[in-house]
Formats: sequence, structure tokens, C-alpha cells
Amino acid sequence: MTSGANNEHAETVLLLGGRSEIGLEIAVRLAPGRRIVLAARRSGELEQQSKMLRGAGAAAVGVVEFDADATQSHGSVLEQVVAAHGPISIAVLAFGILGDQSRAETDAAHAVAVVHTDYVAQVSILTHLAELMKRQGRGKIVVFSSVAGVRVRRANYVYGSAKAGLDGFASGLGDALHGTGVQLLLVRPGFVIGKMTEGMTPAPMSSTPSQVADAVVRGLKSGATRVWVPRILQPVFFVMRLLPQSIWRRMPR
Repeated sequence: MTSGANNEHAETVLLLGGRSEIGLEIAVRLAPGRRIVLAARRSGELEQQSKMLRGAGAAAVGVVEFDADATQSHGSVLEQVVAAHGPISIAVLAFGILGDQSRAETDAAHAVAVVHTDYVAQVSILTHLAELMKRQGRGKIVVFSSVAGVRVRRANYVYGSAKAGLDGFASGLGDALHGTGVQLLLVRPGFVIGKMTEGMTPAPMSSTPSQVADAVVRGLKSGATRVWVPRILQPVFFVMRLLPQSIWRRMPR
């Protein structure tokens, strides 16, 4: 389960979604002197990602089998990580699916699958993580919402509704964790140009996984509770919320 140098005093960073472009960019930035644990399906096939993190200066790199949709396994996965690597200092939730909006409008099973991965599974692992870190008395959690959930658009309302639910849950959880020693950082990126959006026309004010990662690491260091990427999206969406519904429903993705 572990590869790389041993370091008993190194902090442990858990990346839930061990193949995520954004997640790996964050892990690279956090790697120097820390243990990184990659959690993903087919965890035995993460050697390329592990090698990259060792090259970035990680004290050790571990892998653990993790199926986000198998919510009944979430508690035991976290127990495995703690048993093998010690307390989790930072947990980054970087799993999720965009889904196919057109298909989801007629295929109820697909719509439910999107919402299950992007909301239900996140609620499950967040609840387990929050309890674990409260017992530790410390820890940081990174949650990815989206501007798609700030005001849900007709063009991607299935994905957007899941992000809207997650944004609300994470906001409330962050308040509930206040004073416990556990910090929750809620990240609201706009359109991110990467594998997940390959083939799609980038929206205005788009960003890259690298830019999102830089913003997340700055937020973790500063103790922020909210990060918009890019920052200009915060005032833009303040105005967007005021648009009449007749105009809003025609807004593109």
C-alpha cells in the first residue's frame, strides 16, 4: 500500500480521486516532505501518478482502493488510510463526473448516477471525514463545488443541481466544524479546461487545473473558507443571480 521513503513525522495528504487532473496538481504542490495517499478504483494502476509525486518530493506515496459510489465502504477506506499512514492532515475530494445532460433528461438512471457521484457520495465521505478529523482535533478538507451550482442553468441542470446541493452541504458542514480544529475549504471554479471538458468549447473566464491548484494551495495556507477560480467570478455571479429567469434560461453552459 505504500511506496517511497519512510517518514514518521510527515503529514498525510489523502487525494480521493487519485487520477484527477486538478487533484494531482494540488498533490504535487503539497508533496514536498509529506506522505501522499492516492485513493481510486484500480489502485494498482497508479504507478505513473505515484512516480510523479515522488519526483515532486513526497516523503512517501501510498495507494488505496476507493470506489466513490460504494458509500458503504467509505468508513473502512478511511480506517485503512489512518492505520497505514497515520492521521490525515489534508483530504482533497477530487472525484466526480460531468455526465451527459442530453441523456440525463430522458434517462432517469443516468441522471441519478450523476447526482449519486457528485452529491450523495460526497456527502457520505465528507461526513466520515469530518468525524474522523474532529476526533483528531485537526485537519483540512478541500471540497469542489462549481459556479454551475451557484445558480443552476438549463444547459447543465443535472450536474448543476448536484453541485448546488454539495455547495449547500459543504457550507453548512464548514460552519458546524467551526471551533473544532478542522478547516473546510469550499472551492468554486468556473469552466476548467482539461480531460473532463475535452471537446467542449471553453466558457468565458475559464481556468486550467494548474490555476485551480494554485488557488487551492493559497487558500489552504491562508485559512480561507471559500475560493472562487478565477476570483472575478465571485462578483460576476453576484450579478448573475439578479438576472430575470426569462434571460437566465437561455444562458449557455
